[in-house]
Amino acid sequence: MVSTPLAPSTHPLAEYVHRLESGQALLKDTPENVVEVVGILKSYGVVLDAYSNNLIYIAERQFLVLFPFFKYFNGEVTFSKLLKFWWHDRINYEYAEYCMRSMLWHGGNGLDTYLDTDEFKKQAERAIHAKVRGNPVMMGLHKLFPDFLPEQVRQLCYYTALGQFWRVMSDMFISLSDRFDRGEIKSIPQVVQHILDGLVADANRPITYSVEIDGETYDLIPKSIGLTFLADTAIPYVESIFFRGAPFPGTVSYNAQAYQIPAEQSDFTYGALYADPLPIGGAGVPPTQLMQDMRHFLPDYLHDIYRRGKRQEDDLRVQICMSFQKSMFCVTTAALIGLAPHPMDTTDLEERKANRAYLEHWMNRFLTSRIEVVNC
Repeated sequence: MVSTPLAPSTHPLAEYVHRLESGQALLKDTPENVVEVVGILKSYGVVLDAYSNNLIYIAERQFLVLFPFFKYFNGEVTFSKLLKFWWHDRINYEYAEYCMRSMLWHGGNGLDTYLDTDEFKKQAERAIHAKVRGNPVMMGLHKLFPDFLPEQVRQLCYYTALGQFWRVMSDMFISLSDRFDRGEIKSIPQVVQHILDGLVADANRPITYSVEIDGETYDLIPKSIGLTFLADTAIPYVESIFFRGAPFPGTVSYNAQAYQIPAEQSDFTYGALYADPLPIGGAGVPPTQLMQDMRHFLPDYLHDIYRRGKRQEDDLRVQICMSFQKSMFCVTTAALIGLAPHPMDTTDLEERKANRAYLEHWMNRFLTSRIEVVNC
């Protein structure tokens, strides 16, 4: 059956609408892009493994520890580790917390909704009383400021949710690299399909959270709530980190009279798809920490490409950021295709029209992104 032709899109970014409709990606399919994307996602996957483990450790083992001096040590405090931390020879877990706080601030979907319910408040209060019982200072603090500790518990829920999300993404990116090494991944659409398959496979993976206090378990996010990987962590993550983000100190003025920061959170465009890689390496720009972490785990083939650049390794973090941004457009492609109202290869005219409207709506948000730059 021959499908009825659909008129070309008139959107300013019509090229990318047509790419997605034809099974391509937001990022141009070239051998160079494939190597960059797979290589940087291999490094990112290793870093996410560390981030994930630490976020979950903090949520489960540092519950309501107000001064968690050793929270980045994952329970293994040694003198040699202290020296490495003081010398800054370590993973920058601060970036993971930056992403967590961005998600907490922007909110969205089931997790955010659940944390506002009376059920969560009741469960949080039970855990708080169990934790502060016998501690007059903490009990007094909770009595004087009854919203303080519940807000800490709310934040810890985001610690574990992001940790569980990154657990899936880390495994997905490492397996992508393994497939590339075996010669199974040769194009950008194949990269996107691998990510999409991974998102679908774990779409309904439960997001739960419980802590053990004095031998008793307290379910803060019970499985019965029905929170899942895709709807309640993946989608809010894309919205918070890929699109909205937060303005970086030192790059824009926080003075309200300067009008450099939008008044509404929904208008923020500071996410990974919009960020200029050039400030990477500057103080106060959080992604610098991520790029610093990834530089330690670059595959040799990608590191060699960077070394052959005009500045060789003098702008390594910037080069890493540029590759990382390309990879995030691939991840975004997988998310857009997975959330589309109908399969992209549908032959039904009405379904294709619905997909067209859906894609053009998203393209409106890409107008000020770096989509054209990464495809130069």
